[in-house]
Amino acid sequence: MSEEILINVTPPETRVAVIENGVLQELIIERGRQRGLVGNIYKGEVCRVLPGMQAAFVDVGLPRAAFLHLSDLCAKDLEKKGSENIEHYLHEGQHIIVQVVKDPIGSKGARLTTEISIPSRFQVYMPYSNNSGVSQRIECEAERVRLKNCLESFRLERKCGGFIARTAAECVEEVVLIADMTFLLKLWESISAKIPTAKSKQLIHKDLPLSIRTLRDLYKEGIERVRVDSKETYHRLVEFAETFVPEIVSLIEHYTGACPVFDIYSVEDEIQKALERKVSLKSGGHLVFDQTESMTTIDVNTGGYVGGRNLEETIFKTNLEAAQTISRQLRLRNLGGIIIIDFIDMQSEDHKRQVLQALERNLEKDHAKTKITEVSALGLVEMTRKRTRESLEHILCETCSACGGRGVLKTAESMCLEIFREIIREVRQYNVQKLLVLASNEVVEMLLDEEADMLAELEAFLGVQIKFRAEAEYNQEQYDVVLL
Repeated sequence: MSEEILINVTPPETRVAVIENGVLQELIIERGRQRGLVGNIYKGEVCRVLPGMQAAFVDVGLPRAAFLHLSDLCAKDLEKKGSENIEHYLHEGQHIIVQVVKDPIGSKGARLTTEISIPSRFQVYMPYSNNSGVSQRIECEAERVRLKNCLESFRLERKCGGFIARTAAECVEEVVLIADMTFLLKLWESISAKIPTAKSKQLIHKDLPLSIRTLRDLYKEGIERVRVDSKETYHRLVEFAETFVPEIVSLIEHYTGACPVFDIYSVEDEIQKALERKVSLKSGGHLVFDQTESMTTIDVNTGGYVGGRNLEETIFKTNLEAAQTISRQLRLRNLGGIIIIDFIDMQSEDHKRQVLQALERNLEKDHAKTKITEVSALGLVEMTRKRTRESLEHILCETCSACGGRGVLKTAESMCLEIFREIIREVRQYNVQKLLVLASNEVVEMLLDEEADMLAELEAFLGVQIKFRAEAEYNQEQYDVVLL
C-alpha cells in the first residue's frame, strides 16, 4: 500500500491530506484565526466550581470558559488526597496550570487536564507522573519490554516524570530514544521556568504548527513522500526532520508543479463530496450521513444494486462495502462522539460477524480512538469515536440562514396560507383599509397566480385592499405585513 502526505500552505490556512493508494483518507485543516488549541498550556483561573458535576470551569483567556473534570486532575494530586469531591482540590479564583486536550466544539468550551504531557517524535513526557508505558499499537512483547526498560532506566537515572513510548518508537535505537527524552526534559525545563512569573489566563506554551505536527504525529513507516507547496514551510520541515527524524529528510519534497498539489489526487473534489449527505458506493448502493449535535447517524441502502444470487448475498456485499467506506468517511469528515450505523438487516449471524470485523479492521488505521458494540436487536451498530477537534463540516460550513439548520423550508403554499392568517389577524386588531405584504418572489408569484381566487375572496370578506411586493433578499419563509 502506497501512502503519501500532501501539505498545502497559504497565509491564512494550512491543509494536510493523507493519501493511501491514490485515495484521500484524512484531511486536517488549520486556519490562522482558528488555530487548534490542543497541547497548549495555560495558567488558568478557576471561575466556577460545580460539585454536582464534579467539575469546574476555568478561564484561560478564551472566548468561552474551559471545562475541567475531576477525572482530568493530575493523578499525583488525586492519590495524595484520595477524595472524590472536586471542592477538595479547586476553589474559585485559584490559579492552576492546565493543558488543552480537546478544542472548543460548537457551543462547548475547550476540555482541560492538569496532567501535563509534552509529545515528541518517539515519546510523550508526563512531568507529574511516576510511571512509564508503551503504546498499545506495539504488539511485540519483547519490543514492549525493551522500550519499557529503556524509559524506566532513564527516568530513574534523571529522577524525572514518566514517559510513554509512541508507536513510532518501535525498533528505534536506544541512543535515539535517550536523545529524544533529553530534548523533552529541556523543553519542560524551559516551560516550567515561565510558570512562576506567568500572569493569570496567560498562554505558557503553544504546540507546534500543523505542518511540523504532521511529521511528528502522522509520519509512519511506509509513507513514500511528503509533498509541500510552500518553500518556506519546506525548509522548516527539513530543519525539523534533520534534528528529530533524519531518516525522513529525503522523503520531503518541495512541490513546484503548475497544477495545485491537491489536484494531483482530486483532493478538492473529495472534500466537496465529504460535505454531502449522500455517499455513493461502487456497487450502486449508497450511505446517508446525518450529523447532529448529539450524534451522527449513518443509513446504508442497496440503492441501484440488484446483486446476484439471492437477497441475503446482495445485502451482505453492500454492508461489507459500506463498512469500508464508513471507516474512511469517519476519518475524512472527522466525525466524533456517538455514531449509529443502520446496516441493512442481515439474517445470518456469520454475515453480521464478518461485517463487524470488516468495520473494526478498517478502523485500525484511524488515529482517533474508537469503540464498537455488537449488532443490536434492532439491527443497529453503536460506536464512539474520540472527538478532539471540529468536524470538516463545522470548519468549512455554517448554519443555513434560510432554514436555521433544519435542512427544510416551508412550501410556498404553506407560506401563502400563513400570510392569509396574519392578514386576518392584523385587520381585526387594527381596523385598517390597506395592507402591503412583503415576501419572497416564489410566494408572491403563487399569491397572485394559483391563490388569486382565494385572495380576491379574502379582500371582499375583510373589505381591505392588499398589495404585494417581492423582495429578492427574503427567503421563502420570510414575510412582513405592513399597515398603510
